[in-house]
Amino acid sequence: MWSTTISWHDAKARANLIAQIRDFFQDRNVIEVETPSLSVGTVTDPFLDAFCSKYNFLQTSHIDQEKTYYLQTSPEFHMKRLLASGFGCIYQICKAFRHEGSGQNHNPEFTMLEWYRIGFNQHDLMAELDELLILILGTSQSQKISYQELFLRHISVDPLTASFDELYAVIKLHNKAADWLYTSNDSDLLLQFIFSEIIESNIGLDVPCFVYNFPVAQASLAQVCTNDHRVAKRFECYFNGIELANGFDELTDAKVQLNRFEQDNYKRTKLGLNVREIDENFISALQSGLPQCSGVALGVDRLMMLALKKNSIEKVITFPIDRA
Repeated sequence: MWSTTISWHDAKARANLIAQIRDFFQDRNVIEVETPSLSVGTVTDPFLDAFCSKYNFLQTSHIDQEKTYYLQTSPEFHMKRLLASGFGCIYQICKAFRHEGSGQNHNPEFTMLEWYRIGFNQHDLMAELDELLILILGTSQSQKISYQELFLRHISVDPLTASFDELYAVIKLHNKAADWLYTSNDSDLLLQFIFSEIIESNIGLDVPCFVYNFPVAQASLAQVCTNDHRVAKRFECYFNGIELANGFDELTDAKVQLNRFEQDNYKRTKLGLNVREIDENFISALQSGLPQCSGVALGVDRLMMLALKKNSIEKVITFPIDRA
């Protein structure tokens, strides 16, 4: 259990691929930044949990007073604070942490590539991500499909109009019925379950596939589409059935963002989860003015799995959680 799970040959290949990623952004004048892993705030998303720690040495408090800090699930809030501070287009390769189970495609501590492009919309950013995938994976040009069209194609149900009972009928049809799903009485939860358990493994089997315009309830940090207020300008990228990236046309309205965080906390309460303290530094940054931009987060370890043709994340990282 003391030894690494990645070979020396693959470690060198991984390092070369990360160097190519840095060259990709340098050629586009996107500047690398570094932000804290620890923060006083974290995400309110009911389906994400952060690791937390205690700190006793703040100059503004007594040593007996503990302050809770969170390991970041993504560098998003800090990077947007940089944009609000006047930074231009930026990227970061960093560790991210999520308090959840490990598996074939996930380790609780993982490497994330996140970048923000001022003046881009979600389709501009999808095109740039496609260029990066062609460089790193040698893929052919990607496909694009809306979230609504994806559901209609795979399960013949419109996700924007379907009732709770119609969605649950789909789950029963695929032999995945469960009491906790039915008693939730939450259509959005059923949509996410259907997407992850029934549809996701069939996406992007030959070339990368971008799914865009997710329901508003699943995109608390994204702008709402002007031509259809039921959906937001969020996209995800899949290849070989693996979710690689998640991006947005970033929400810049502080009042709307605060309201969405409060809605998240309300949902957390309904689910019996702890309410998360809202990141006031992030809200203050939005109030000061965030430029129109789009951003995307990409799982580097999953990208390496595809590039190095590995079937487990353990084969592309040095020490997974059970060896950490």
